[in-house]
Amino acid sequence: MLNIPTQSFPAPSSQQRIAPSGQSGRNKVALKPGHSLMDWIRFSKSGKDLTGLRGRRIEVTEEELQKHNRRDDCWTCIRGMVYNVTPYMDYHPGGEEELMKAAGKDGTDLFDQVHRWVNYESMLKECLVGRMAAKGSTALKAIIPPPPTGLVPSTSVAPPDKDSRPRYDWFQTDVTVHLVIYTKRKIPSSGCTTVDLEARVLQVEVLLGKMSYMIHLCLAGEAEASVAVHTANSVGKIQITMRKQAKGKWESLGQPLEFHNTFQRKKDRALFYRDCVLVAKTEVNHNTFVFKLQLPRGTVMHVPVGKHVYLKALIQDTEVVRPYTPVDQNLTGPTQHSLQESDLYLMIKVYPDGVFTQHLNTLHIGDHLSVSSPEGTFSLHRLLDATNLYLLAAGTGFTPMVRLIHLALQDMDGIRKTKLLFFNRREEDILWHSELDELAANNARFQVEYILSEPSESWTGRNGRVTESVLNEFLIRPQGSKCYVCTCGPTAFTELTTGLLKQLNFSEEELHAFQG
Repeated sequence: MLNIPTQSFPAPSSQQRIAPSGQSGRNKVALKPGHSLMDWIRFSKSGKDLTGLRGRRIEVTEEELQKHNRRDDCWTCIRGMVYNVTPYMDYHPGGEEELMKAAGKDGTDLFDQVHRWVNYESMLKECLVGRMAAKGSTALKAIIPPPPTGLVPSTSVAPPDKDSRPRYDWFQTDVTVHLVIYTKRKIPSSGCTTVDLEARVLQVEVLLGKMSYMIHLCLAGEAEASVAVHTANSVGKIQITMRKQAKGKWESLGQPLEFHNTFQRKKDRALFYRDCVLVAKTEVNHNTFVFKLQLPRGTVMHVPVGKHVYLKALIQDTEVVRPYTPVDQNLTGPTQHSLQESDLYLMIKVYPDGVFTQHLNTLHIGDHLSVSSPEGTFSLHRLLDATNLYLLAAGTGFTPMVRLIHLALQDMDGIRKTKLLFFNRREEDILWHSELDELAANNARFQVEYILSEPSESWTGRNGRVTESVLNEFLIRPQGSKCYVCTCGPTAFTELTTGLLKQLNFSEEELHAFQG
């Protein structure tokens, strides 16, 4: 079943999102025992008064908000709603200091910079004080609790030049309906269009750089759930074909729904989820699995290389969202998926204390998960001129590298060498160990090296951690080459490698870091 969620957002600081090297992720702090996400969920559901208002909702003036700016009395505003975050202080993974930056004021911009993807409405539901008063209001007023929000309008943005906006048209036969989108620019070879069709509701999103064009209609007639997408890249034309359930002519394509025919910044668009089915679960090692998810019949979605999706689940009545980067089915399969691809492969490590991964681990074949449309800012443009691709991965930071390896070896002949430096604790933690070794043995353009921090006595490879000398030895710059480096892992690893790469004179244009 398709659903339009409350606003959930991409994760600029998530491990599964790619960002320029100079943009560091948020710092995480060591939480006290008993202060995990699950502990917060239990505490927030305990029935205690977390607002200090004994169940009332109030309208908050700017003057009143400013009074609550202390560690022991901290209110903040996110998108017009005011929350008492005092009880959440000790549970916040980013620590007290991060929350205090928004104490007594509107914290929307700060929130968006660090964790826009977090479903704060669910996480902080019991901390809701009320709405911000309209400008000019001078008193606190009791108000009715706000209704659940749907797909919220985007923040204001200067409209694009009318001549540059995409447009659409349609035509039909007795048995088919064809929607044609003219983007007015060249478009990527794959992955820019996502289509969802269910119960006559058609939603199409076309990603064009940082912009998003959307079609959202209630169709004039019933159409089969099978959808075909054909793209003419050089002329910027996308044709979506649907089969009618009954022969005949439609008087119109359909009635417009919310955000129909809009063109706006992708980051201002709320995430859209569709209901997917778990169809397979394959063990990779002792704590990591590949989860195979099947998209609905009416969905056409290709996740471009370097992008991620969000999984959403209801855990103890709280919506929890996490980002994951799809991988290919294996390291030797084709890199180009058909636009009609109906399966997603997600390599996920199950943590003993991981609220979301423990939930995933309990799912059975046939169970459902909500999956978002593709997100992320990574562009392949800078790889086009690269001759040497270097990948630095720690643990599950390997997942974004899988499809980059495929792409470099199968579709980018200009990249003469792709090298992966893979950091893990123990040998049994190495993901797809034998597959990587086999690929390196069979392809002279690929090389892999492993470094373990806790090796066994039988380990004959390298041991240690990431250092400047290790990177200096690994990152060779042949004469006349153009190098490109991607790094991904826990926050500390990513920030350390980014700093070391800068010390080794790698520029912003030569580096992308998936933030942890």
